[in-house]
Order: sequence, then C-alpha cells, then structure tokens
Amino acid sequence: MQRRLFLGATMLIPAAGLLVRSRRALAAEHEIQMLNQGPQGQRNWFEPAVVTAQPGDTIRFVPKDKGHNSTSLVVPDGAKEWKGKLSEEISVTLDVPGLYAYKCTPHFGLGMVGLIAVGDPSINLEAVKSARYPGKAKQVIAELLKQVGGSA
Repeated sequence: MQRRLFLGATMLIPAAGLLVRSRRALAAEHEIQMLNQGPQGQRNWFEPAVVTAQPGDTIRFVPKDKGHNSTSLVVPDGAKEWKGKLSEEISVTLDVPGLYAYKCTPHFGLGMVGLIAVGDPSINLEAVKSARYPGKAKQVIAELLKQVGGSA
C-alpha cells in the first residue's frame, strides 16, 4: 500500500512540472516601444499605447529613442510595481488580472502614458481613473481608457 502511494506521488511531481511549463509556454510576449514620436505624430509616445494581455504574459519595453523609461503608475492589488532606468529595456511579467497604468518619468506631464489590460480590466478601473495625471497626461489617459471600455 505504501509503495503504491509512493509511486503515485512520484508520478504527480513530473506532471505538475509539465503543467507549469505548459502555462509558461502559452504565455505571450508583447513589445512596447518607447518613442520620441508616435505613428500619428504624437510627441513622446509608447507604441502601442494600449496592450491587451493575459495573466502570465511578459511586456517588454524597448527604448527606440533615448531618454525614456517605463515606470508603473497604478497596478492591481497584489501586483508588482516596476521602475525602469532611462534608455534601458525592461521586461515585466504580469500575473495579476486588472488594469496597469504606466508612465515615462521625464515625459509624464507631456502625456507619455500607457495602459495594459490583463484579463478583466474592470477589476481596478476606478483606481486608474482616479489617479492624478498632470498636464497632457490627463487628456491622453482619458483617450486610452476609452480603448479599454473605461470612458473617463
């Protein structure tokens, strides 16, 4: 009897490992470029400015132009915040569903903000709406919220 339990338990360990690996294999990577100019002539822009992802996906912020970074602004409860260095690539894996707002620190007031919807964006939509956005960031975030169904 004990031998069967031992054999059964040893069979479960590799199966659990396969589940974890298959979940990671299904996870996607999304690239967000940090630009001096967006596709419609916007100055200081993340492209794309809105990303739809699933829990476990990785977001890679790539500085195509110097002088930009990505720093979390609002994240769902239990999610990790991030703070990238100027002109350096940063990757973040988002495991907690909700809406993530982020900014470029030196260009925040100029409207360089973006949104990532992981799973259900309504989970913390009100927190993103009620955050403080200086200058042009307030206008840009309102436009981006319309794209995720959260009219400001």
